[in-house]
Amino acid sequence: MCLYIFLTIFLLIITHIIWKVRNLPPGPWGLPIVGYLPWLNPKAPHLTLTDLSKKYGSIYSLSLGNVTTVVLTDPKQIKTLFTKDATIGRAPLYVTHGIMHGYGLICAEGALWKDQRRFVHNCLRNMGGSKTGPRKNMEQLIIKHLNEFVKYIKGLDRNQPIDPLEPLRHSIGSFINEIVFGRYWDKDDETWVWLQHLQEEGVKHIGVAGPLNFLPFLRFLPMFKRTLSFLTEGVGKTHRIYQKLIDEEYALLNKSRSEDLDTNNYTNLMQGFLIEREKRRDTNDAGLRYYTDEQLHYLLADMFGAGLDTTLTTLRWFLLYMAKNENTQTQFRIELNTVLNGRFPSIDDISSMPFVEACIAETQRIRPVVPLGMPHGALEDIEINNYIIPKGSMIVALQWAVHQNEEQYHDPEVFNPNNFINDEGKFYKPDHFIPFQNGKRMCVGDELARMILFFSSAIILQSFKLKLGDKDNVSMEGEAGITLTPKSYKLYFLDSEMN
Repeated sequence: MCLYIFLTIFLLIITHIIWKVRNLPPGPWGLPIVGYLPWLNPKAPHLTLTDLSKKYGSIYSLSLGNVTTVVLTDPKQIKTLFTKDATIGRAPLYVTHGIMHGYGLICAEGALWKDQRRFVHNCLRNMGGSKTGPRKNMEQLIIKHLNEFVKYIKGLDRNQPIDPLEPLRHSIGSFINEIVFGRYWDKDDETWVWLQHLQEEGVKHIGVAGPLNFLPFLRFLPMFKRTLSFLTEGVGKTHRIYQKLIDEEYALLNKSRSEDLDTNNYTNLMQGFLIEREKRRDTNDAGLRYYTDEQLHYLLADMFGAGLDTTLTTLRWFLLYMAKNENTQTQFRIELNTVLNGRFPSIDDISSMPFVEACIAETQRIRPVVPLGMPHGALEDIEINNYIIPKGSMIVALQWAVHQNEEQYHDPEVFNPNNFINDEGKFYKPDHFIPFQNGKRMCVGDELARMILFFSSAIILQSFKLKLGDKDNVSMEGEAGITLTPKSYKLYFLDSEMN
């Protein structure tokens, strides 16, 4: 026992000396091998890391297993750092890298990432999911699926409160399916049920597998073996579904080419990918190597998963805060009525609804969907504030700490849309508001997400007045996995006097 204690103390001292020599930012000591992991709250890691920032400052470092981690909480530092090419890598996390193998967009790096990000950006623009392009087409598509949600709710017994999760997931998911796969499924379709199941359970399992990201040897333990088995088997089954869809789309594409139809007018990401591949094949473009079926499998999973999970979670938080804050909801609905006067919203109405925009932004601030941000990886040694972020480190832009900063937001746990209204009564976005992060790896679908959130919030609150089913027992803490999701709650969807 004495020898064990001596060795532990010795290793701690050596680790601390190495820490100092490497000129890392200050931070807490950790244990050999596991680092600071034993003190990281697995149910709310963002709270642990925020508390550490109050002690060590806006930039600090700690060891999480075998991964050196640098945490940033100053939005100016985050912006400066994330514009550097040296920070566009992905953190060396065992589970995500082991399953994704560097494919897709989220886990891709280097030339593959640059090519695929450019492709996705162009694809969204061509379909109307950016500030340029045929935005009206995307608007009509979003409204179509939201109207299905409204129709479904109106067909229920509205004297009973319901959990909006399932109908929202079907509505938002159907829209995401249409722009990613070019099709969507009935609520009870076997394929759609499976994709939802994998999305929901996969997020939970990856959250549970947190320690495995930093301590790969844990994969030999039974509980982590089960996690990895679920994820790898799920990826395999999902990719088989995707391949069937790809084969069907490829057959349609070949038919279009033989009939000399315009193939530049694609309507979904999968179709756009296959068209791009054919163009590069025709011109012997060296970039053809990025357009394999395997890359497409992971890219489809990224766009489906990220698009559905983040938007759905934000909307669930929004409805909860609207129901909890009745006066805010009333003001929101008054602005809707004043501007729309009973008609459907249009993308051109956004600038005329500052309070609507402010309520959405405040939801993203008070409950950021990804409170830890999307971790970056240092591709080389980086100097910042006279410290060194070593090559191979994980860089965390801690959104929770940024958005809960008491110096920027008075009483940050209070839902207050006026945080985003200026003295002239107009919506404004402060520099310390980063819901989609920033820099070169900023969320490529940020504009599309804004469109979905605007139309969803406007159409739902134009159609219904929201009331909590159990106001006294609702939890606002959330459950942390990959995203911070609200715990289950029920709402009354009452008739709107605006109709």
